[in-house]
This record gives sequence, structure tokens and C-alpha cells, in this order.
Amino acid sequence: MRRLLLTLAALLCTAAVNAATPWQQIYQPISGAPQSIGSFANGCIVGAQQLPLNSPDYQVMRQDQHRYFGHPDLIAFIQRLSNQVHQLQLGQVLIGDMGMAAGGRFSSGHASHQTGLDVDIWLQLPRNRWTAQQLLKPQPLDLVAPDGKQVVARHWQPQIDSLIKLAAKDDEVTRIFVNPAIKKQLCADAGSDRGWLNKVRPWFAHRAHMHVRLRCPPGSLECQDQPAPPPGDGCGAELESWFLPKQPGTTAPVKKEPPPLPASCQALLDNHLL
Repeated sequence: MRRLLLTLAALLCTAAVNAATPWQQIYQPISGAPQSIGSFANGCIVGAQQLPLNSPDYQVMRQDQHRYFGHPDLIAFIQRLSNQVHQLQLGQVLIGDMGMAAGGRFSSGHASHQTGLDVDIWLQLPRNRWTAQQLLKPQPLDLVAPDGKQVVARHWQPQIDSLIKLAAKDDEVTRIFVNPAIKKQLCADAGSDRGWLNKVRPWFAHRAHMHVRLRCPPGSLECQDQPAPPPGDGCGAELESWFLPKQPGTTAPVKKEPPPLPASCQALLDNHLL
């Protein structure tokens, strides 16, 4: 029995290793001038920086996963946003996944976050700093009702509106992904100041966090930006379509075989893993 248990444990460890992508074997940023390469869902980064893990303005969750790297522009954005939140006394900013040391594909959890320009920020703003154990195994607060049509009133706080609005008004931000029910609540709360809602895009899941995406930095010539969102605040028919009865073929995107890497990313990977 003991031998069987040891064999099963070895097989599980092997499976975990095999599930990892080559990018997860790169533990330090690739030296060079900062360059985001490729698309958000198929790319890499040279010259990434680590987000400082100790700050009075934010806390970094799940540090054991080492997903706290990004382009210097992303680091600056997180620090800028967190400082604004701190100055307004909205609460503690909780930073989730950014990217890996050289960007690239995750084995699980994300299709994007590959070029150092994406960050998940939780839509909880605790008044008190979390303990090390809370940060290691954080418990997300589901803001969306079970039917997916509205937020949970007792969980929704005005500070959440303020956090998302601050992020959306940042010039470097191009998109913020949230659950459709959260977008619906933002539309209802916005009042006459609505221009920033254009950047807030409804998407599957995202019930406890916002996914913030920055524009391609000027010096990253191989970075592929997304087209601009459609004009308007996105609070009309576009948003309502998310709440209509699902038609065949309109379920969440199915995971597909990833496309070939950009040539520069493949070369980076080949050179690093020689």
C-alpha cells in the first residue's frame, strides 16, 4: 500500500510538472529595454519589472505563484491607482494576478496576461490590511447574484464604483473587464459622468474582480493593441444582450489550441531554455 501511495504521489507530481508551460520555468525577467511583444493572449515581455510586494497602498495576493511581474507602465499604473485610493481613504487595494517574469502562457487561470499589460484587482476594499495567511489563500467575495442578473445589494459598496471609475479614467487604461451584472450596476450609479463607462466591458465570470488592461507602450513596436471599444457608454442594447436567454453557440468561449507564438517570443523562449 505504501508503495502504491508513493507511486500515485509521483504520478501526480509528474502531471503537475507536465501541465506547466515553458514560460513558468523562467523565474527572472529577461534583461533588456522594456518591450511588450505580441497580443494580450499570445505574447511575451522583455524587461519586465516586479511589482514591489510591500506597500502601504496595496497588498499582493498569492505571492507564492510569482505572477507579480509586468511592464514598467503597469507597475506605475498600479502604484498610481493605489495612491489615489489611499488618498481618498477608500480602503486597501488587493492585487491579484499580473503576469509571469517573461510573460507568456499560463497553464491555467488566464488566456491573456501575457504581455505584462494586464492586472486583476479585486473588488474588495478592506479597511484593515489582510494577514499573510489571508493573502496566501484569499477568499473572493462574489458580488453577483446567483441568477447573474444583478449584484448582491449587501455586498455592493460605493467604494467599488469609485475604484473602477478611477481605473477607467486613467489615460493608460484601454479596457476593464467585469461581470455584466457589475457593469449594469455601474451604469445605474454613474449619473451624468458617463464617458469612462466606455472602457468597462462586460465579460464572462469576473464576479469578484476587475481585469484592467493597458494600451501598448509607445516603445513596444511588436505589441498588438485591440481595436477601440464601440462608441458610447455601453449601457444600452449591447449590455442587455448579455441578459437575454442564451442561444445555441453563445456559451462561454471554449478553450482552443493556442496559436503559434510571435517569432520574437519563440526566439526568446528557445534561447532561454537552451
